[in-house]
Amino acid sequence: QVQLVESGGGLVQAGGSLRLSCAASGIIFRLNAMAWYRQGPGKQRELVAAITRGGNTNYADSAKGRFTISRDNAKNTVYLQMNSLKPEDTAVYSCNAEVGIKVYWGQGTQVTVSS
Repeated sequence: QVQLVESGGGLVQAGGSLRLSCAASGIIFRLNAMAWYRQGPGKQRELVAAITRGGNTNYADSAKGRFTISRDNAKNTVYLQMNSLKPEDTAVYSCNAEVGIKVYWGQGTQVTVSS
């Protein structure tokens, strides 16, 4: 089994920054792509950013220029640095990870951006 635990969420004012972390633990043979998703109030879950094991990244248009995804393969951890936060970034942010042919999800961390 693989567990993903997110941290770093919280309440921040518009224009502020937060750094989310997601650590994978358990039986991990090979941690492949990792990604951050979010689900805002009354909205569908959407991809925010993804990163391959080799470091190639992909961002949602809403995240480009403001968010940066990175990972530490030695620590099995993925990060999301979020700058210039906006109220519309308010959501539950969840990470997911591909381990072999399986995909695992974390429980999510709340990010609230006040105007």
